[in-house]
Amino acid sequence: MNIPGLTTAFRAGGAITKRRILTDGTADGVAIQATGATARLLGVSTDIDTDSGATVDAIRSGLAPVEYGGTVDRGDPLTADASGRAIAATLPIAANTYIIGFAEVSGVLGDIGSAQIAPALLALSA
Repeated sequence: MNIPGLTTAFRAGGAITKRRILTDGTADGVAIQATGATARLLGVSTDIDTDSGATVDAIRSGLAPVEYGGTVDRGDPLTADASGRAIAATLPIAANTYIIGFAEVSGVLGDIGSAQIAPALLALSA
């Protein structure tokens, strides 16, 4: 399902694969493909692969198609794997974990699922 809300443009700080989770690049206005759950997650790239230096659109709210990096159940909080694919966040968390939102549908590795975009930090309490 794809019902995007806010979509914003960034300059790609590296090659970005379609339907992957994005994070902050090294400068303002730059986004890169996420490589895990330890940095703020911005949104999901659209259905177009993007070359480094080109403009990448990020879906930052609403429902967005995203590639799954493993088994995901409907309702799971989603974070990024090392390739920017959506994976279920491990609960309870063992370290601060950034999520991009929640799975709308169940799926497995390689499936294009649907994510309700709701970025957040699951903070480990001291």
